[in-house]
Amino acid sequence: MANRIEAFYRPTTIAEALRFMRPPRRGKGRFVAGGTDLIVQADRSVRFVVDIGRLGLSYIQARDGGYAIGATTSMWDIEHSPALKKFGSGILAQAAASSGSIQLRNMATIGGNLANASPAADLAPPLLALDAVVVVAGPAAAGRRNVPLSEFFLGVRKTVLKGSLLVEILIPAPPRGRAAWSFQKLGRTLSDISVVNVAAGIQLDRQGRCAWARIALGAVAPTPLRARQAEEMLTGNTLDRALLERVCRKVSEEVRPVTDIRSTAEYRREMSAVLVRHALEECAGRIGYELKRA
Repeated sequence: MANRIEAFYRPTTIAEALRFMRPPRRGKGRFVAGGTDLIVQADRSVRFVVDIGRLGLSYIQARDGGYAIGATTSMWDIEHSPALKKFGSGILAQAAASSGSIQLRNMATIGGNLANASPAADLAPPLLALDAVVVVAGPAAAGRRNVPLSEFFLGVRKTVLKGSLLVEILIPAPPRGRAAWSFQKLGRTLSDISVVNVAAGIQLDRQGRCAWARIALGAVAPTPLRARQAEEMLTGNTLDRALLERVCRKVSEEVRPVTDIRSTAEYRREMSAVLVRHALEECAGRIGYELKRA
């Protein structure tokens, strides 16, 4: 692929970076930060790349009870952030730690993990479970817009970007009270691409009723997804073993897995239910809630 690259640009402002992508630019261009996905894909149609590493987008900042994370923040920085190890039961830091080898995590970025739009992206389910929003910068006339992450992915390696630039990820303040999250990943090895990955979060009242629930999965559909019907089954009901089993069955109905070199669709469907069960059990345990038989 590299022998087909005709130009390499290193802008210092977001506006300059976006100008490089405007037509009439000859051939296909790509924004890159760590470049780990671009190299693996070996897309021979790419003719120029725009390095966004000098745009000042590497940061983790507390904001309004939540966090703002710059698009070029590395997986290593997220993994080792003391703040993110505590936020949302540490699921984002945990997911980053599972995203490839140490060498890859030093290069790969949160923005690249999302913009690449792999169905198996490890950071997508935790960010969906945390109700994240992405900030997208377009041409000057378009300005910036906030897009809920649940609306960001359009298909396999397809997003709403279309020449715009993902500049920031916003995570709102979590629900107060008895809330906890869990991240579960199934891969052939600890750092391998996910066969299935799951993130879940719940908030319980003192009677064990679920006031708020999020269940997100990766590698089981063309895009990372929220299991919304399963979430609705949880909300307003008392969490017990019987409800947990019904929720997991519903998850297995909502996913749309495929068979590929890593797994069969049937195995992914079954493991989606298993990992969601593990995630919800871990959430309950972190809250200090004992799951009972109905």
